[in-house]
Amino acid sequence: MATPDALTLAVEEFLDALRHDRGASVHTVAAYQNDLRQFQAWLVVQGIAGWDDLSAVNLSELTASLVNLAPATRRRRMSSLRALLKFRKRRGQGTAADLPRVGGIRLPARLPKALDREVLERLLDAPDLATPSGLRDRAMMELIYGTGLRVSEAVGLPLAQLDLDSAALTVTGKREKTRWVPIPAQTLAWLERYLDAGRPRLVRRPRAEVLVSDRGLALRRTTAYQRLQHYARKAGIESAVGPHILRHTYAVHLLKGGADLRAVQELLGHESIATTQIYTQLDLDEVERRYRNAHPRR
Repeated sequence: MATPDALTLAVEEFLDALRHDRGASVHTVAAYQNDLRQFQAWLVVQGIAGWDDLSAVNLSELTASLVNLAPATRRRRMSSLRALLKFRKRRGQGTAADLPRVGGIRLPARLPKALDREVLERLLDAPDLATPSGLRDRAMMELIYGTGLRVSEAVGLPLAQLDLDSAALTVTGKREKTRWVPIPAQTLAWLERYLDAGRPRLVRRPRAEVLVSDRGLALRRTTAYQRLQHYARKAGIESAVGPHILRHTYAVHLLKGGADLRAVQELLGHESIATTQIYTQLDLDEVERRYRNAHPRR
């Protein structure tokens, strides 16, 4: 008979290792937890007593149960299960069956979206600058677009890591890795304006974060998404716009401007150059258009 308590305990041990040994973020841990809970429910229904009791047949059946999910979801869930089982095998536990593979789940090639300059300017101009929250939102968008920060990095950025005199900031990203990022002149000007005329009207007691909410608390990631969507509608932008779009736009504009791919990798905090390289494909349509306009046999 399956024992939910034992299954849960095994998952919690794995999640603790993610937090403390690997320095995984809160969001990463939550994603693993959600995926493994789904598998745990399946094990209980099947009457499987523990993670170590999974057989090759069980793993095949479990994989088949995910067939109606999107490829990205299936790949993520199988990756979570593989990570748990691998963790237990390293501790001398785990199933005798081979670990599940994720390489066979093909993902559709998707290029990140980027805003062109005219649309970007409409978005940036949308906040009401007569209000402290409007100044904050403009500074938030400028910060993400101007420095390419992830939304979690932007809302969690401490004042102590913002060096206005040197026009630079240091940010601690994934896996607790710290990187140095320069701040463009226009972004710097908006940050200074917000810090001088916006933030003091929002904070009610000392806060470490650069960006604060309307109530003077830490700004949430969900709030940042909601504000971006609000301004996109206000600016008449039909496509979905979130903080990640501004980060993508930062990368694309840098590469189109001639920035070195390795430099952009460092600025974005990417582990692999392959992650950054996808942005170079965004210019293919433009290359084809110029070719057809220029080639004598077009």
